[in-house]
Amino acid sequence: MLTPSRASGRGVSWAFAALGGSLAGAALQLHQPTLWRAGAYAALLFAGVAGLWWRRAFGRLLLVAALVCGALAGAGLAGWRAVAYAGDALDPSLEGRDLQVTGVVSQMPQRNETGTRFHLDVESARWADARNDAPPVVPSRIALGWYGENTGLWGHAMEGRATSSAAVGALHAGERWQLTVRLRAPHGNLNPHGFDSELWLWEQGVHANGYVRTGTHDAAPAYVANTWWHPIERAREAVRDAVFERVADRRQAGVIAALVTGDQGAIDRAGWDVFRATGVAHLMSISGLHITMFAWLAAHIAGALWRRSTRLMLRLPAPQAALIGGVLLATLYALFSGWGVPSQRTVWMLATVALLRLTGRRWPWPHVWLLTAAVVVAIDPWALMQAGFWLSFVAVGVLFATDSTEAGERKTGAAQRLFLFFREQWVITLALTPLSLLLFQQVSVVGLLANAIAIPWVTLVITPLVMLGAVAAPLWDVAAWAVQALAVLLQWLAGLPFATLSMAAPPWWMAACGVAGGALLAMPLPRSMRALGLPLLLPVLLWQMPRPATGEFELLAADIGQGSAVLVRTATHSLLYDAGPRYSLESDAGHRVLVPLLRAFDERLDMLVLSHRDIDHTGGAPAVLAMQPGTLLLSSIEATHPLRAQHPGAVCEAGRQWNWDGVHFELLHPLASDYTATAKSNAVSCVLRIGNGRAAVLLAGDIERDQERALVQRGGALAADVLLVPHHGSKTSSSEALLDTVHPRIALVQAGYRNRFGHPAKEVVARYTARGVRVVESVRCGAAQWTSVRPAEVACERDRHARYWQHRVP
Repeated sequence: MLTPSRASGRGVSWAFAALGGSLAGAALQLHQPTLWRAGAYAALLFAGVAGLWWRRAFGRLLLVAALVCGALAGAGLAGWRAVAYAGDALDPSLEGRDLQVTGVVSQMPQRNETGTRFHLDVESARWADARNDAPPVVPSRIALGWYGENTGLWGHAMEGRATSSAAVGALHAGERWQLTVRLRAPHGNLNPHGFDSELWLWEQGVHANGYVRTGTHDAAPAYVANTWWHPIERAREAVRDAVFERVADRRQAGVIAALVTGDQGAIDRAGWDVFRATGVAHLMSISGLHITMFAWLAAHIAGALWRRSTRLMLRLPAPQAALIGGVLLATLYALFSGWGVPSQRTVWMLATVALLRLTGRRWPWPHVWLLTAAVVVAIDPWALMQAGFWLSFVAVGVLFATDSTEAGERKTGAAQRLFLFFREQWVITLALTPLSLLLFQQVSVVGLLANAIAIPWVTLVITPLVMLGAVAAPLWDVAAWAVQALAVLLQWLAGLPFATLSMAAPPWWMAACGVAGGALLAMPLPRSMRALGLPLLLPVLLWQMPRPATGEFELLAADIGQGSAVLVRTATHSLLYDAGPRYSLESDAGHRVLVPLLRAFDERLDMLVLSHRDIDHTGGAPAVLAMQPGTLLLSSIEATHPLRAQHPGAVCEAGRQWNWDGVHFELLHPLASDYTATAKSNAVSCVLRIGNGRAAVLLAGDIERDQERALVQRGGALAADVLLVPHHGSKTSSSEALLDTVHPRIALVQAGYRNRFGHPAKEVVARYTARGVRVVESVRCGAAQWTSVRPAEVACERDRHARYWQHRVP
């Protein structure tokens, strides 16, 4: 017979197993490539809940049953929610069709040099050409861009075109508009260790994006009315705009706006680079730390006010009132900051802990920690795929595990508090370093010092000033001075040669062992036991990405949209052929894709080859060269080009060749005379052939039929297993003569989804398939990986890591 204490212990252990199982079940469901029917997930959820309810029937297998039933419930709930989300997807037949939608602007608009981006909650939709067909069914929330004249579609500004947004209407959150739009399914770039933009949109409930049509034959955008919907978003927008009107320096204003409204887009790219290099990026947006500190302050104020009333004290004790008030006010703060995912996680965590205290339950810290994680995942299962979730919960768990003092034994002296503050920073830094390497492939060496200064400065000085500035605007001027003082220090720290440490991305299991090792080293244990953490930590720090054997080489065609970027690796050398497009003045393929990719592979580029000057091939080059200034630049761009001025290099010329690790590289085009014979940039594209005698690759840039004919007539070795399709599959290229001479097995097409050029052209694709060539398009494949060891095979990122939320091209 169980005693009450043993029964209670078994009950807590049962709850612990059930919570852990629910997290594991949700994680397993998130790895599904396709979704089942809703009924299957409902059955899993019912079975899991029923098993947990009738837990006494399992007897000695109680803990195992709790783990299994928790997993069934977690997987069932996550899958059932995913099916509901997927039901709101855009019908593929509506892509590229002109529609007239009426809806309410649901978030404060984001304005930049190309125009305005915003979310629209759709109320009604009809065909733009007033046909009598049944009205189209449009997703309930869509992301739109309203671009000025002569700007690229989908927010990609094109080189040589003006980026004025004078024609863009002044819309605001809460307003109802009638717009003619053209939609498409959310389709992002998918690269190894890259950001999953499709998951990010899925989590926000956005199932279509597009742009506002403002042509001469389109109905003009029409403001309909102001509504009472989204009042918090309207208030956030008003405060953000007031900050930029008050503070002249846009960098300082951006930080203030981000801290008071949660608008991370207000901070420019250069600012984020400094914050990441110094490890304080988490402080420059409304993070869990801000919400928690606000809740703590609000609870103290609420408790002090509650104690002033005897009647209120008799109805509800002051500690409970303070707890409730702190959570409620923190929730309001999170709503005003945009209700971002980090804010939501923190609110659910605070609410869970508050509920446990209010009901008088005193669980061990692992159970409380696991319960809060389970609640967050139950509400937002896709949080498990976000870096912020793991960083925040691992940090809290490590602090719990390494806390050697009981609440009643803490010393309240200033010296003791300072010691505890630095100790907590050291513990978090030590434990999260392996996790940061897994998630970002970079850690800040100066982060401990930077956070020691920035955390109290931002939390106790800047944040109160920016919040009070919403009531007294002159305080924003004081906050701007405080931001400037911090910025000077952070820029100095970021400029140090050892400011950041980059390493190859370790396997997930190795990073998990590293986190355990870091926590073990920081725990209050005997030195002999703490030393056991070193064997767990060292593999992460010494991990190196596998490279090709001597005499072999491999290729990775990055998924960068409408442009080209191909990474070539040998045993000890690396070459990048083209650097992808520039999307806007603040965004390019270098910062968004290539720099994170090179960091994840721990690549040190020996050479950057820019085939020609077009912006879809050179847009990311400045970011790549800034990351690796020692890289040799080889290109066909003119001497007056800004890139050549900032980073002098050599000129592509046919006949140049070299050998790396038994792999032969040779430039086949252009000839020296071609530079004076034509002014067209495509005509002088650098054509590079790479081979080892057993396999070969031909990277052809944007050459067209005339250059292809010249290559064939000059003879020489053109045969290749892989051909980077010239000019992204344009009708002007891929002539029969070239294909018959190269005779490739695989043709790689790097082009954007539904790009305005129609690449690759249908007749060009047919030309390849008629010759038995496998055409691999980046929109269907994502990043494509090929190795000379298996020249007939290519691995697609969308196949290797398929997930149900990812868009599949019909």
